[in-house]
Amino acid sequence: MNITGPRALRDPAEISRRQLLLKSVPTASPLTAWVDDLVEARLAQGLSAEMPYVDPLDAGTEARVLIVLEAPGPMTNASNTVPGSGFISSDNDDATAENLWLARQEAGLVEGAVIWNAVPWYLGPTQHKPRVAEKAVGGRILRELVQMLPELHTVVPLGDHAKDTWRRFARPRLGTGMRTIESYHSGNQAMNQPGLRAHLHASLARAAKDWRPRATAAGATIHVDRDSTGATTNHWYFDVQSDRIDIHPRWW
Repeated sequence: MNITGPRALRDPAEISRRQLLLKSVPTASPLTAWVDDLVEARLAQGLSAEMPYVDPLDAGTEARVLIVLEAPGPMTNASNTVPGSGFISSDNDDATAENLWLARQEAGLVEGAVIWNAVPWYLGPTQHKPRVAEKAVGGRILRELVQMLPELHTVVPLGDHAKDTWRRFARPRLGTGMRTIESYHSGNQAMNQPGLRAHLHASLARAAKDWRPRATAAGATIHVDRDSTGATTNHWYFDVQSDRIDIHPRWW
């Protein structure tokens, strides 16, 4: 994340600089190779494979916080008539990215975070919303990403599609202790509604703080999630701020 101001990736020279960093920054290069493999696999199946890279200026494999958006917007897509950056970034040249940049700045989440999408390949114009089958595939990919982030303690899904993907297809049986903080999509449609911008800022401020040193289920109601066969998938509780804490299986 560029710290001097939003929309840094409107500058073609900055895009070129970050492209050079994709394989040279140690925290970015494993994720770059992973995205390349995802693209190759989708192309081999004849599927849509326009997939932006993780911003190398974000925390990469050292991320403590994972922000999950809906799907890549037009300004992530380098193949558009008006080319985008080719990155998932709060530095992109659009309102959604700018709102997220401002929220991260205010929340003190400039460092330690990485951004991904519930459906990671470009779906087309923003009115094309993810279908259930697309979210199911995206959820499996999201699980792969989580397992590549050993320092991760919090996932922040933004918007209904990100929340649904995380809840239904990524989080069940994840096998790790994890906090979920849900908030609103950072696009103008949500951010221009009363209270939602403040909710996003407060959510990211909580995400910036590691919950694990203070974690306690004492006095909390432990919930049990089960799948369609009745098998247990997760044990979890709400903390004092009403954020969901999934308990690691070895803590059950």
